[in-house]
Amino acid sequence: MTTSETSAAPLSLYHLLDPEVLANPYPLYRRLRTEDPVHWDPYLHAWIVTRYEDVATVFRRFSADRTPGPEYFEALGVPEVGPVAQVMVKQMLFLDAPAHTRLRRLAGAAFQPVQVNKLRQHIQDIADRLIDDIVARGTGRLDMLADFAEPLPAMVTTELLGVSVEDHVKLKDWSVTFAEMLGNFQHNPDRLGGVLEAVQNLTEYFHDAIREQRRQPRDGLVSAFLAAEVDGDRLSDEEVAANCIVTMVGGLETTTNLIGNGTLTLLRNPADLQRLRTEPDVMPSAVEELLRYESPSQHTARIARDDLELGGKQIRKGQAVIAVMAAGNRDPERFLEPDRLDIERPDNRHLAFGWASHFCFGAPLARLEAEISFTSLLHRLPELQLVDQPLVWRENLGLRGLKSLPLTFEQP
Repeated sequence: MTTSETSAAPLSLYHLLDPEVLANPYPLYRRLRTEDPVHWDPYLHAWIVTRYEDVATVFRRFSADRTPGPEYFEALGVPEVGPVAQVMVKQMLFLDAPAHTRLRRLAGAAFQPVQVNKLRQHIQDIADRLIDDIVARGTGRLDMLADFAEPLPAMVTTELLGVSVEDHVKLKDWSVTFAEMLGNFQHNPDRLGGVLEAVQNLTEYFHDAIREQRRQPRDGLVSAFLAAEVDGDRLSDEEVAANCIVTMVGGLETTTNLIGNGTLTLLRNPADLQRLRTEPDVMPSAVEELLRYESPSQHTARIARDDLELGGKQIRKGQAVIAVMAAGNRDPERFLEPDRLDIERPDNRHLAFGWASHFCFGAPLARLEAEISFTSLLHRLPELQLVDQPLVWRENLGLRGLKSLPLTFEQP
């Protein structure tokens, strides 16, 4: 579907299923934000919210507790979905206070900036090793996703969790499949079998890690979850496993996409890329702008707690609302020239990491990994260029990322 066809078609986020729209969803987001910023989508049976302030309101006032329990799926005659629901209902991503507060307090300590900064040299070492391997091949070519943006966060996250770094490949594969459900579940029921298998594999893996680390604790989030106590309360094994899974998926998927999307954006803006080569101090600001400009997490769902009005529309208790962070991040009422990349954009309070109590607790780690990644790649791989072939975006509608990003560079 071309841009003109999209502009003539009925308003719906469902158009993201079209590969051409998925490759550049921003005209669709602009049309939603301009024509009907709080839009009832009859195809998705949900309200679509696209203005910055409205998206922030959804994060503040709507419920994250949106995953039915296994009994719901049994009543629908699809009990096989139950194991997925059983995991998701224990993940902080799908909980409200006080359960969310309890879990976040336990998990968040490992991701505080002061703690994350201790990992700086370790992340730098991983980045250097990956680039060494790329250069050693002697081809002057790489796939940014397969060779760098996927393995780096996978290695960092496995070590942060306190499981074997050698397992990062299979954990990445399972996480990618699980993430399809987070972005696409309602559109791809045919993939349910793969999702169920991935959930089972991840659950069994972390239950094995729990048993092992109960006998022999090691540094990492698994042991930290097991040892944590808040007001005399401890996490169950099921809660530990479920939140290790969501930490794994979040740590791998969003950071991989941030590095991949950010590299593509910089290559399309060569003056900014060159500036970052010569002025690395601008990098923290540039990472924030890359998060705003090509948000790795495009949208998320919430449920209305009560009847309320938003953007002049009456939303009923229990109705689903999809908050499109990527649309809010291009809202001209909040950002000057929002479709222009500005790596020194002032007051860049974007929505890429969410908002309020559900602001991503892994944000400090993602920022550090991105800063180190971009700085290392630009310093060590001169004359980076896109290979002249079509780009293919992954079919995950909620987590925006490329399937591959083939590049060339000047071989040292």
